[in-house]
Amino acid sequence: MEPLSNTLAAPDRKPKRQRRLPTEFGILAVLIGIALLFEALGWGIRGQSFLGNQQRLLVMILQVSVVGLIAIGVTQVIITGGIDLSSGSVLAVSAMVAASLAQEPGYARAVFPSLSGLPFIVPALCGLVIGALAGFINGSLIAITAIPPFIATLGMMVTARSVAQVYTRGQPISMLAENYTWIGSGAVPVVIFLVTAVIFHIALRYTRYGKFTYAIGANPQAARVSGINVNRHIMLVYTLAGLLSGLAGLVTSARAQSGQSSMGLGYELDAIAAAVIGGVSLAGGAGRITGTVIGTLILGVMTSGFTFIGIDSYIQGIVKGIIIVAAVVADQYRQRRRRKV
Repeated sequence: MEPLSNTLAAPDRKPKRQRRLPTEFGILAVLIGIALLFEALGWGIRGQSFLGNQQRLLVMILQVSVVGLIAIGVTQVIITGGIDLSSGSVLAVSAMVAASLAQEPGYARAVFPSLSGLPFIVPALCGLVIGALAGFINGSLIAITAIPPFIATLGMMVTARSVAQVYTRGQPISMLAENYTWIGSGAVPVVIFLVTAVIFHIALRYTRYGKFTYAIGANPQAARVSGINVNRHIMLVYTLAGLLSGLAGLVTSARAQSGQSSMGLGYELDAIAAAVIGGVSLAGGAGRITGTVIGTLILGVMTSGFTFIGIDSYIQGIVKGIIIVAAVVADQYRQRRRRKV
């Protein structure tokens, strides 16, 4: 006869794993908290509502849409374990080339008088091609020569900015045609940003492109063994990042109705900050476009909020730097916890 304890023994059950909320929920909570903080400060310092001013919110969203476009490309680069420091400069050279082909017909000081009055598609395609070409060069240098992404994109940052300055010897390009500037008018930049975010969110989450991107960032050697052409995919990711920088250049020049070699200065750092704040791991292999979108909005709310309550721009830079470092520290903490589990 079996012991009573054996007959009454409960069957082995695997402990249930607790479902964790996506990182984006925490980041969204931070966004809401920051917005409410500036709302309270607005009433306390200025006697006005921060969130109640629709014009201010519209301007803020328009401003972050350009950085957001760059951040979508940078997010994919960081997921592969790389970095892109050239996006702001690529924006500038793309904007200059596109603007030079989008000037009003008959303008005496046009860069190319014989090419003025072209259809919108011509300057737009040229700007996008310039951006994609810069990204392709970045990806080729990294994939083929094994140059660290930091060095390759740093070289492109300096080169592209210099090309933008040499292109018109530092002179701005003005008198852009209306069939070009529409892309930067009204809410069009916001629509472009949101549509682009949706496209790449789907691509990263539901397609082979996304699976390959995450696999390379998590373990490049394992990705090679599993049959992924790592070099080719890295080149593709950097090319798309350059293409998005070119698109940001079109929107920026259209909004300003001019092309200037100083455009996009420092945007690469804002884009990296938006991605990191949005939960993209600098170690690679982790991150989502939705988080980057929220991170971009956090930067926009902070910039607009600081300006609203009268904080000096230099102080804003200090706070932004502290937040970036804090986001990286939080990412390192998450990585350590993940290794222990």
